[in-house]
Amino acid sequence: MNRRTAIRTLLGSSLVLPGILSDLLAAPAAVDPLAPKPPHFAPKAKRVIFLHMSGGVSHVDSFDYKPRLFADHNEPYQVPKKMLQAFAANNRSEVKYFKRPDWEFKQRGQSGLWISELFPKIAERADDICLIRSMYTDNSDHAQATLGIHTGSVSFTRPSMGSWISYGLGSENANLPGFMVIAPSLPYAGAQVWSNDFLPGCHAGTHVVPGPEPVPNIRRRLADPELQEMELGLAAEFNRRHLASREAAPQLAARIRAFETAFGMQAAAPDAFDLSKETDATHELYGLERGSTKGFAWQCLIARRLAERGVRFIELIDSGASNNWDAHGDMKSHAPLARNVDQPIAALLTDLKQRGLFDDTLVVWATEFGRTPFNTKKDAKGREHHGQAFTCWLAGAGVRGGHAYGETDDHGNAIVSDGVHIHDLHATILHLLGLDHTRLTYRHAGRDYRLTDVHGTVVSGVLA
Repeated sequence: MNRRTAIRTLLGSSLVLPGILSDLLAAPAAVDPLAPKPPHFAPKAKRVIFLHMSGGVSHVDSFDYKPRLFADHNEPYQVPKKMLQAFAANNRSEVKYFKRPDWEFKQRGQSGLWISELFPKIAERADDICLIRSMYTDNSDHAQATLGIHTGSVSFTRPSMGSWISYGLGSENANLPGFMVIAPSLPYAGAQVWSNDFLPGCHAGTHVVPGPEPVPNIRRRLADPELQEMELGLAAEFNRRHLASREAAPQLAARIRAFETAFGMQAAAPDAFDLSKETDATHELYGLERGSTKGFAWQCLIARRLAERGVRFIELIDSGASNNWDAHGDMKSHAPLARNVDQPIAALLTDLKQRGLFDDTLVVWATEFGRTPFNTKKDAKGREHHGQAFTCWLAGAGVRGGHAYGETDDHGNAIVSDGVHIHDLHATILHLLGLDHTRLTYRHAGRDYRLTDVHGTVVSGVLA
């Protein structure tokens, strides 16, 4: 008896038809944790593309123009003790010196937003973006701050924002994960950045690595798809019986659903990652050489294709825990990193508009913290960590384009109006997706958890 005959015999004895797996994947099942769920109220956004710049982009060199910082270069500054925590223990002298930005600023677009020459292409899209110049976080260490911007917690492991959104809304495409992360290497805090933690396992982010094989083992191992379908159909029947014999087993249901999604990905993912049908004009728009599978241009173009295919939360991380924006030694290291992301991000905004996706896609540009407007010595080349004030921006669905929200002081040191904590940012993202952050909860260890913990306020000033 050969393999095909044996499987057909097992299928027949278990009353499973050869097409059962296709039926299971096509039909919404009551136990399917990834089935689409209705939002709490009418959403502005159907999906999120989250752009994370790893290492801490300097707000005063990019999106927060401070003329006084140019004028007061090398002037002494009495640093508040809280800010000194960003410095090494042997470098906490209270008198530091202001450092001027390394890039000039100009007013951009009809809105007149001040954006520096560090991001000239993004600057051309100024009327599409809403700058939040008053962001702050709870920790100025890379790992903790990275966890904060992703999970809302700098102290404890918690589910990633993408996992919460997958849990709250489900997936629009049964053959692709609802949460995908495209990153060339592990960021600070590692895979915890896209972990589901205590949420069901199917809501974890799927890590895609730029390169010739973005998702490992995505190609079929069997040359005969019918034989593979029969094998998986048999496994699905056994899994279904196993699940039916156990009450309230969400983790088991999630694991079964993850296997089904993996099967669907073998058909859907290769097409999503195949750029051969994209025009030369599109490649040129993104600055992507035809055939290349690396760089942020590839990540952004793939993000657009995943958005078209119904992936709910797509995160792009530009670098990892090294060779990133952490410019202690020299701010000039920002320049090549900016060149890597500037044109692709501007192209993504343009492409979404051209394809009618901009109005229901929320694009978020974020970094874990900013950088100090001062340093220890005069004429210092670098900047230190600065969690007390930094900039993020939003674009797309429901966002007030061409607007700057919040304000820092004359040197970009401290927030003077409309502070936005990471919990507030998360509450606002959920709101645009039609989710009330106070109602999106999960029962774990005897209490209800949520992305925003017991905090968070929707930032109405950034909404259109």
